[in-house]
Amino acid sequence: MVLLQMKLIRHITDLNKAIKSNHNLGFVPTMGGLHKGHESLIKKSKKKCKKTLVSIFVNPKQFNNKNDYIRYPRNVNKDLLILKKLKVDFVFLPTIKEIYSKNKSIKFKLNKSQKILCAKYRKGHFEGVLDVVNHFVKLILPKIVFMGEKDFQQFFLVRHFIEKKYKTKIHLCKTIRDTNNVALSSRNYLLNKHQLKNAGLIANELIKLKTIINNDLKNSNYIIKNFKRYLIKKFNIKIEYLEARNLINLKINNIDLKYKLFFSYYLNNIRLIDNF
Repeated sequence: MVLLQMKLIRHITDLNKAIKSNHNLGFVPTMGGLHKGHESLIKKSKKKCKKTLVSIFVNPKQFNNKNDYIRYPRNVNKDLLILKKLKVDFVFLPTIKEIYSKNKSIKFKLNKSQKILCAKYRKGHFEGVLDVVNHFVKLILPKIVFMGEKDFQQFFLVRHFIEKKYKTKIHLCKTIRDTNNVALSSRNYLLNKHQLKNAGLIANELIKLKTIINNDLKNSNYIIKNFKRYLIKKFNIKIEYLEARNLINLKINNIDLKYKLFFSYYLNNIRLIDNF
């Protein structure tokens, strides 16, 4: 039995050669800083597809804050060790020049109804996400792209744009949480132990809030407004948004159907998001 080694690819020409005969390819796009959440996406891809390709690319176009881009967690050597242990087939590790200098970008434009949640507070962020995902899908033509539920708005928009344009399907995978209920995120590497503990306490408060709302859906707006004040006072945090939105179109009405609580806040200048 011959064990195939993980193939590390840095150039588009080499990518084309490596995957040209793979028609059942799973794709997991990442910006590195890999954790158990990424691992779960990769395992799902390996289960559903014949081969799996993981990209590591910190995309400058999706950062609306230069400092956020500069300090985003990067540890390629550690990431590659994780991917090797997971027996990933292909790893695509391109430079910024490789992605953008040879490929024409499409100007994605969100409509008014889509400029909510993170799109409201991170100008140009999702346009940058859609641009790079479009580049990757066009190059790779995967059967399925695997994305995490923690970034639900990202999944929602990517599915809307990509599935219209390509035969590729976007598959949503559940959020992986730490033992204290914090959603795993690359940005968690920027938090110290005390901050991580507080993030866990906040996550548990949001789980309680979801239960309270489920028992009194008619008064959800009033409940959320008061709970937001409570969280700010108790944890001394800046909250960008705390909203209940339905999962059909992400509007704030009809939350008696399936809905999620969407939450974004700053913990010592580190921006964290979650949904419940």
